[in-house]
Amino acid sequence: MEISDKLLCLFSERVRAEDDTYVIEVPQREIETGSIDPDETYRVALISRERTESAEDEDSSTDAPSSEPQPPVESGEIRYVEIEDIGKQGDGIARVERGYVIIVPGAEIGERVKIEITEVKSNFAVGEIIDEDF
Repeated sequence: MEISDKLLCLFSERVRAEDDTYVIEVPQREIETGSIDPDETYRVALISRERTESAEDEDSSTDAPSSEPQPPVESGEIRYVEIEDIGKQGDGIARVERGYVIIVPGAEIGERVKIEITEVKSNFAVGEIIDEDF
C-alpha cells in the first residue's frame, strides 16, 4: 500500500453512529502536536482492518495458534509514527495498533518520523528513521 508524503497523522479509531451521521474521533494528541487544526477541513482515508486472503494463506503455514494476536507491523513496512516516550536505553518509543510498541533508536519525545520496520517480535518491533520531516 502506498502512503502519501502529505500524510499528516495516522491513528486507529472506530466509526460510530451518532443520530443520522457517522463519527470518527481524532485523538487529542494530533491537535496538541499541531499536526491538524480543528477548524480546518481534511481528506480522510479509511483502511479496512480485514485481512486479505493472501495474508491468511501465509499465516496458515505458520505453527502459531490463530487465536494469538499477530504483530500489526511487518519487516520492511514503512510507518509514520510519533515518539511518545523514551526507553531505558534512550531509544524513542512509539505505539501503534493495540498499544504495540515500536522502538526507534535516535528519536526524541514528540518527534514525528517516517520509519522502516527492521525487526519484528511478538511484543515489539524496531524501526529505523528514514525521514525526520513529514
